[in-house]
Amino acid sequence: MKITTTFSKILILGLLCGVSSLPLKAQNWHRTDEDRAVAVEVDTLKKKGFTLIWINKEKNFDPALKKQLIDTYFTNYPKLAKTFNKNTRKEVTFIIDPDYKGVAATAGGIVRYSPGWFAKNPKDIDVVTHEVMHIVQAYPNNAGPWWITEGIADYVRFKYGVANEEGNWRLPEYNPKHKYTDSYRITARFFNWIETKVKKNTMKNLDLAMRSKSYTPDFWVKQTGKTIDQLWEAYAANPAI
Repeated sequence: MKITTTFSKILILGLLCGVSSLPLKAQNWHRTDEDRAVAVEVDTLKKKGFTLIWINKEKNFDPALKKQLIDTYFTNYPKLAKTFNKNTRKEVTFIIDPDYKGVAATAGGIVRYSPGWFAKNPKDIDVVTHEVMHIVQAYPNNAGPWWITEGIADYVRFKYGVANEEGNWRLPEYNPKHKYTDSYRITARFFNWIETKVKKNTMKNLDLAMRSKSYTPDFWVKQTGKTIDQLWEAYAANPAI
């Protein structure tokens, strides 16, 4: 989910992500003192200029899974920072929160993860890759369409994921019912097709346009020589990636 600071926008983003509810106090999102007060463990880990604060509120959380989530952060966050946004924050907080009933949600530099989700999907490690890309994105309000935000995050998961196959996560095959505005994996597959079949570095430039709030629909013409609809038409005619 995209970075935000208001409850309404957090709720909207939760719905976009398929989250059924977000029982969180929006005004306390950036305050972790309440989380720390009930946490079963709090760790601060540092590596090569990056810091991860780990706050776990679930006493039965698997230590092996903890290590995998932390390792994925230190593997991918520096890569994404270097590739997309060298000015991204250097300190991130992960909260394992049994009160959160979605999958994962990001606001500012804080990512809340549902231990209930991981109990059912222990191999879905690259939810970390998707969520920390939202931190790297740091798009301002009204930067551009939500389908771009989530499409880029899932494209990044596809490209940089450390355990997508193990987590049974993959891009879907093209379906004529799909639309480029469907977001997430459907948009990510289209973005990967553009990146590999049309113009390299389109995603990097798109990410920059969103963060600098300079994105307009003309981006696609300037970048590829075609409108987004023309690109989709070409993709639909030959969607192999």
